[in-house]
Amino acid sequence: MMTQHETAASPQEALAQIIGSRVLKPGDYATSIAGLGFFRREHPSPPVVCMVEPSIILVAQGEKQLWVGGEGYPYDTSRFLVTSLDLPANSQVLAASPEQPCLGLTFKLDLRMLAELIAQSDLPPTRERSVAKGVGIGSVTAAMLAPFERLLALLDEPEAIPVLAPLIQREIHYRLLKSDQAGRLRQITSVDGQGYRIAKAIDWLKLNYTLALRVDDLAARVQMSTPTFHHHFRQLTAMSPLQYQKWLRLNEARRLMLNEHQDVSSAAFKVGYESPSQFSREYSRLFGVAPKRDISMLRGAG
Repeated sequence: MMTQHETAASPQEALAQIIGSRVLKPGDYATSIAGLGFFRREHPSPPVVCMVEPSIILVAQGEKQLWVGGEGYPYDTSRFLVTSLDLPANSQVLAASPEQPCLGLTFKLDLRMLAELIAQSDLPPTRERSVAKGVGIGSVTAAMLAPFERLLALLDEPEAIPVLAPLIQREIHYRLLKSDQAGRLRQITSVDGQGYRIAKAIDWLKLNYTLALRVDDLAARVQMSTPTFHHHFRQLTAMSPLQYQKWLRLNEARRLMLNEHQDVSSAAFKVGYESPSQFSREYSRLFGVAPKRDISMLRGAG
């Protein structure tokens, strides 16, 4: 029984306690629940290049910011980040310290489950006719945090995860469709919508980024005119299709050089570049430093 001097922990504090007890060093960590990950940061940091999958990111303690197309999206314990597409971005830590680390979770969205819930549920129509961007900031509510608390509690009951986790994950998706970000998610799951077609184009690009890209052909593949395709692709991702392909190529080349110890020319050719010098110029433009120097710095940091 609580005394008058004691107060119950807030849902965010409860989440922070669970995450902090499981993630003791800075980094990103997968969990035994599919699609659920934790993160811990102990210092503010400048923006770092990343790819964000369709997901919700909750901060239980601290503050972060995502940069997409030059626009910042700050989020903290009262605001969650949601992305409805695979988005090239830059992630930044705004508030963190060793004593008060930035703690939070990432939860990958199941777009098929969202579509099923929209079809099966008597959800009120969204007010927004068109949501232009694939990223947004929503208001954290008690109704949204409750299923996340139950999901994290399952980590102490691993035998229950296969049975109970899918039910709780479904509830989380439902809560998102009741949130102020519902319009953004509905746009991507509506098969007759432009967002759904852009998502399909992105799926193709991720699988075929080494090939020469003809934007006209990709637009036709997703049944859009080239001008309409260009317009909606840039609106949702803050990039043109060619810029998106370039981003995929450069980040895969970075991975090849860092993890598979390939030299600059080999990595450039493998991801589809015909000119190593052009590759080096574009790499330096994206990461702010030449390839060899970048990999050397990353290995030193590691």
